Amino acid sequence: MAGYGVVLAVAAVTTWVLGFAVRRLAVRFGAVVLPDGRHVHQLPTPTAGGAAMFGAVLLAMFVASQMGQFGEVFESSEPLGVVVAAAVIFVVGLVDDVREVSAPAKLAGQVLAGSVLSFLGVTMFYFRVPFLDIVSISPDMAPLLTVLWLAAIANAINLIDGLDGLAAGIVAIAAAAFFIYGDRLTNAGLLPPDNVGPLVAVVACGICIGFLPHNVHPARMFMGDAGSMLLGLLMAASTMMVGGRTADQFSGQTYFFFAPIFIPLFVLGVPIVDTAFAIVRRSVRRSGISAPDKEHLHHRLMRLGHGHRRSVVILWAWTAILSGLVLLPTFTNEGQAVIPFAGLGLLVALYTLFHPGVRQRAEEEAEARAEADGRLAAAAAAPELADVVELADRRREADGS
Repeated sequence: MAGYGVVLAVAAVTTWVLGFAVRRLAVRFGAVVLPDGRHVHQLPTPTAGGAAMFGAVLLAMFVASQMGQFGEVFESSEPLGVVVAAAVIFVVGLVDDVREVSAPAKLAGQVLAGSVLSFLGVTMFYFRVPFLDIVSISPDMAPLLTVLWLAAIANAINLIDGLDGLAAGIVAIAAAAFFIYGDRLTNAGLLPPDNVGPLVAVVACGICIGFLPHNVHPARMFMGDAGSMLLGLLMAASTMMVGGRTADQFSGQTYFFFAPIFIPLFVLGVPIVDTAFAIVRRSVRRSGISAPDKEHLHHRLMRLGHGHRRSVVILWAWTAILSGLVLLPTFTNEGQAVIPFAGLGLLVALYTLFHPGVRQRAEEEAEARAEADGRLAAAAAAPELADVVELADRRREADGS
């Protein structure tokens, strides 16, 4: 674990240090997000924080390549595939941060990055079908599945990046959980020591930890699409290399959802659920899949009456609970290990729905509705009085009084 700890520290410290320079450069080159109806922040904020993350990825992977512990990992082309694909998707995201590009153009960049991953060997070999058997993925299907998996994870993290610290915190928790799972598989002999998945997960966790000081509310910098899509690529690569590279059962896989390839669907459950709801919602409204709105999970929590930070912490908590739900049984080899996390999930749900802030918000909305209803009733009962009041208001405005 010492080697992984060094890589984690290098990724975190490098991201934090580079963040200060990126903030100044973002302001100089106009990469600033202004407050508007789509965002919840109230001050102009530098974006393109993904540049600091990408620099940290390069340095962390270089440091790992110089460590004997990871010698076997760097004998294959897979680490190079991760780095090159990360460069591709980072450039696409950075262009979007500076000069907004269309959704098809971003998707084309994701397809290119996924193709690079597949070409250099970062892809799935197996897929476990619940209650059935292992399906070996043919070389013809592997590139398509790689591109689809990358696009799904990258867009899920991009959509959840709506509040300060939300995406970075969720990915930090998810990446740490997936590293632990990958390390368990490696120690059990179910993954070869040259698998790059756990290393990529550690790098993703480290850059998120280093970026959070710049991004917690009130944020001094946003990661932008350059950062969110980069995180999506790292998580997609890690999950494919771990979940799609073992065909054997592992202790703790008591239920079908503990099959390796289904682990990411739980660990990244918050952004995946949010993305699924967004697709359904926008399809019903026929507004276009890429059309922005303010109906995401974090927006709904804020409308419930939770503040910015509390909404973020609630979604962090759900990510930690879902991660624990799939991790603990791999240590205890008991299906009953899910019970404590089910209880924690219930507590978080009750807190979310019945926090005093939620009740206060509901009472304020009820009072506002009652006041509005009273005004409408008075106007309906005495329309001539409403006309007199409106005329008086206009005269006062004209007189400047």
